[in-house]
This record gives sequence, C-alpha cells and structure tokens, in this order.
Amino acid sequence: MFTKILIANRGEIACRVIKTAKKMGIKTVAVYSDADRDARHVELADESVHIGAPPSRESYLVMDKIIAACKQTGAQAVHPGYGFLSENEEFARRVEEEGIVFIGPKHASIAAMGDKIASKKLANEAKVNTIPGHNAAIPGAKEAVEIAKGIGYPVMIKASAGGGGKGLRVAYDDRQAFEGFTACQNEARNSFGDDRVFIEKFVEEPRHIEIQVLGDAHGNTVYLHERECSIQRRHQKVIEEAPSPFIDEKTRKAMGEQAVALAKAVNYQSAGTVEFVVGKDMSFYFLEMNTRLQVEHPVTECITGLDLVELMIRVAAGEKLPFKQEEIKRDGWAMECRINAEDPFRSFLPSTGRLVKYAPPPESGGVRVDTGVYEGGEIPMYYDSMIAKLIVHGKDRLDAIRKMRQALNAFAIRGISSNIPFQAALLAHPDFVGGNFNTGFIAEHYGKGFTAEAVPHDDPVFLRALAAVANRKHLERATRISGQMPGHEFQIGTDFVVVTDLGAGHFEQVPVSVVPQGAGFDVTMGDKTYRIAFQSSLRDIVIRGSFDGEAFCAQIERIGLSYRISHNGTQIDAKVLTPRTAQLNALMPFKAPPDLSKFLLSPMPGLLVDVAVAPGQKVMAGEKLAVIEAMKMENILLATQDCVVSKVSATKGESLSVDQVIIEFQ
Repeated sequence: MFTKILIANRGEIACRVIKTAKKMGIKTVAVYSDADRDARHVELADESVHIGAPPSRESYLVMDKIIAACKQTGAQAVHPGYGFLSENEEFARRVEEEGIVFIGPKHASIAAMGDKIASKKLANEAKVNTIPGHNAAIPGAKEAVEIAKGIGYPVMIKASAGGGGKGLRVAYDDRQAFEGFTACQNEARNSFGDDRVFIEKFVEEPRHIEIQVLGDAHGNTVYLHERECSIQRRHQKVIEEAPSPFIDEKTRKAMGEQAVALAKAVNYQSAGTVEFVVGKDMSFYFLEMNTRLQVEHPVTECITGLDLVELMIRVAAGEKLPFKQEEIKRDGWAMECRINAEDPFRSFLPSTGRLVKYAPPPESGGVRVDTGVYEGGEIPMYYDSMIAKLIVHGKDRLDAIRKMRQALNAFAIRGISSNIPFQAALLAHPDFVGGNFNTGFIAEHYGKGFTAEAVPHDDPVFLRALAAVANRKHLERATRISGQMPGHEFQIGTDFVVVTDLGAGHFEQVPVSVVPQGAGFDVTMGDKTYRIAFQSSLRDIVIRGSFDGEAFCAQIERIGLSYRISHNGTQIDAKVLTPRTAQLNALMPFKAPPDLSKFLLSPMPGLLVDVAVAPGQKVMAGEKLAVIEAMKMENILLATQDCVVSKVSATKGESLSVDQVIIEFQ
C-alpha cells in the first residue's frame, strides 16, 4: 500500500479523497493555485504545493507541474478526482512513465473509453446499442449544420473530451447548430484543451441512467447497481439518486451486465461509470463511459456500504476486489443534491464572493455533506460552481425525499446565492415525488425561469406565524434594557399586523395576536390559534422548534425592519408592526426601480471575453451583444429589443462585477 498520494484536484473532491486516505493511514499532498491558497483541501492535506495562477490552464491542467509536485514530495501515486486531468490519457501515460501510480484506469483504457468518439465505435464493435450520429470529429460550423440536417433535428452537439455539462448543446434548427458548434468548440478548448466536436441524434423524453463499474488488475469486474441522473439543467446533473425509480430488475441486470462487458473489453481497472440513455419502453443505448470517479458516487456508497475512493486506491495498489457480484448489497434509497454557487432567481447565473455564513446540516441520521469550502472562504470565478454535495440515505424513496427537504432547510449559506430554493422546489414537485420525470423535466416545468412564485408553500400561515414570534422574541430584549424609568418600562402588546411584501408596491396585511404561554407562544390568525415554540436562539439563522406539536427547521433573519423567513424553498420578507404603524405604513409612497432598459449590465461577476457590437451599430432583438465567461461556462448576452449602440463601456478581457455597465443604448 502507498504511504503518500498526491491529489491532482481541488475543492470538494480533493477533500473527499483526503478523508479516505487519512482513514487508510496514507499521507496526502494537495496542489493549489493562487486562488486556492487558503482553500480547505490545502488545510486538510499533510503537505501542499503551489502550482500556478488561478486559471486552470495555468495550474490544475499543467501536467509538468503536477508531476514535478509528485517528485518533489515523494508521492508514490496520484488521484486525479474528477474534471481537470482525470480523463486525460496523456497525463495517465506520463504519470506511469515517471514511475508514479495513477489511481484510475490504465491510459489505454482512458484512450479507448474516455474519448467519446472512440468509445462509441468500440461499443458498436461490442454489439452495444448506440444512438445514431456522426462519430467523427467535425471540422467546422458549416459542416456541423449539414451533418445535423442529415441526422434530423433535434441533435446533440458534444465535445469529444467533454464532461460535467461543458462543451454540450442541443440544437433544434440550423442557427442553433451553427452557434452551438462554435460555443462547444470554445468551451472544450478552454476546459479540456481538446476542441474536437461530434453530433448525434437527441433522444426526446429520455432518462439518464448510469451504471457504476469496478474492475481490478486480476480480471475481476463488477457493477454496483445504477444511479438515476435524469434531473438535469443545461445537461448538468442537479439531483441524483440510487436506485432508479424507473427501471425494473430485468433491465437493471441487463444494463449492468452490458456495462461490465464493455469495461472488460478495455481491461478496465478502477472505478468507472457507463452512462445510458433509457427510453420510456426501457430500451437503453450506450451514451459514454466516464473513466473516473463520478460527482454522484456517494449515493452508490450509501446503498452498497462501500467506499469507492478506498477501492480505487486498493485496486491501484494491485489488490483484488474483496467481493463478488452476488455479494454486493442494495440497501435503502440514497439521494444527492448538488449545492451550487448560482442564483436561481437570476437565470442561475454564477455567484462568486465570500461565504459570510456557511453552516451545513449536522451529519447524522443518514445525512452526509461532502464539501470543499468553509465559512469566511472565497468562491472564485475560475472554477466549477459546485460548493457542496448534500447526500441523504433513507429506508425508501419517500423517506429519502423527506430527509433531503429537512436537510435543505437546515443548510445556511449567506454572502453568495445558492440553488437551495430550486432544489427544494424540485423535491416538492408532485411529478418528481411520483418518479414521473425525464431529462426534460426542468425545461418543461421551469422553461420560463425560476421565480419565487414557482415555490408555493403548503402552509403560508406557518411562515407568517414564524415572523410574528420572531418579532415578539426580538421585542423581549427591549424589556431587559437597564436604566428604564420606573413606571415607564417598555411594554409589549399582543396585537400586531404581519405585512408581507408581494413586490411591485403591493403588500398583504394580516392581523395576528401573539400571547406567551409557558415556553412558547399562542399565535392567533383569523379564527385559528397555533402553538409555536423555538428551541434555538434568534442569533442563529437556522431555527428549530415545534409548530402545533410538529417539529420544524426554518431560517429566520432580521434584515432592516423585516424578517426574512425561508422554509421548504419558499422565502418571504415580512414586517411585523403594531396596528397603528401598519396603517401609516400603508400610506408610504412606492419607489419604483430606475429604468435600466438603455443599459446592458453584467448579470454576474466574470471575464468579458467578447464584445460583438460597436458604437453607432444598429442591433436587432436576439442578436449577440457580448460573451461573459464565469465558472468555466460561456454566457452569451443577447439583445432583448431592437436598439442602437451608444457607447461600449467595458473592454474585452476586463473582469466584470455584478451590474457593471457593459453597453449603453440610445
């Protein structure tokens, strides 16, 4: 067994590998860029080596620097994690040539299966069903359009070396094929250093189901059941679960055996994933093989009781798999939510900055948090937007959904935006709960974007009652202020009005009575009285307590004169006023937001990689104005109406802040 390994990665996965290595008694070496100097994985590792500037092409993608760090520290093996160099055949080969063990498959297996074009040809030879398409690299955008027309729209444009949603677009017409090919090629070049792109038929209403495989150097290969990964946005997985609520035992066995046959065909020796697209009749087609550890591997670990990182390390050290296919168990139901630094209420644009508050739920009762960040740390714009993975393990699917909803309520993140409200909305959707979904689920139900109205709360009275009690407890502090004149002490009344901001100058006023009763409060709204008790202090964002005898977990913050209440993905801003103050508040004039239609503002922090217009130019609605790159994704800003450019205020290559003016219009 190795005594020291280097992790050629960052963030959550680097911390995940370090955790298992420590359990095995193996020392670890972290590598870091300038942006990650104070990162969590650097703190957790036994040693660390600086490898360059923040852009990944100058640090985490530079093979020479990774290999030099291995030699400098005496690391006998290197774990690549996922992303970056994890599926780079040249890196695996060079590491092996230097006498360092690559904790992953042999470079020949990566070459055969890591390249999507080569893997599809090999799958055809192995008589595995594959999707119709053009399997050779396409030279240019014009050729891509002709090929797409030949296959028939819709088509999927994919980078050969792609992964994680990078270098992937769906096109429904010639224009989308042309622009999608160019965008895929650029993303692939920047993220993977390989701009080859191919096209295949897009199977509509598909499910994305993958099989986890594991092989050793002694000819043993097994599959560890499947993962359901159909809940995706822009081809990036959002929620994963194991097992799948869709496939039956016969299909599960057929897919597993086919995945093993494919792995054996390339002498696969490590953990890997064979991805399938599955039709509604349970017909399945080979999609690709990921020759690395998957982001969603924890759900497989939960239902099998296995540590996949440990098994990867043991296989790389030459050990045999310690079990046979029939010995692999499947216990309960596991689910994973990817917690991303993005704003779901602003078209999921990346959100970077300092984590002013970061408090994940406690890891107990089947809850697990894999993360690479800490409170006070920075979320840089150079890397992937995922900051944590929230995993739950329940006795069945409904139990797993219930645990996940509770865990999301207890996950406090401030300073940046996160997709937690969106995750909560998905978990509450009846079609998701019923298992009735495919890869188009998010596009179908949230095609016009995600808004606060998209998350109706099942009990709005509960949210207002929380605001009323929070205000009552806040007022109690004033009664304890010293130096009050005898006979004139601060007195708290029982009658209040909860004023909820509905937006656009509209407010809802609800009279409420709050009366202390023992350790809790009786809250009366209308003709109903509710019993509320807080078990947490108001200084905590996450508040636990009971509502009519039922336990709850919600987030409560005082922002100015309002209370922000968050629960099950719904958020309200409410003021709790005396009846007279509420009357006066209703007379206050509404201040309309300024008209910003004559400006193109940066919707996120990022790098301005292109400005497509010039002063004086006439622009039609839908035309490209600028391109911003953030968290490895290109975001094209389009004109929303016909206009004339007055001034270009930002220059190509400039780092933009949120709402910075890029272009002014006449």
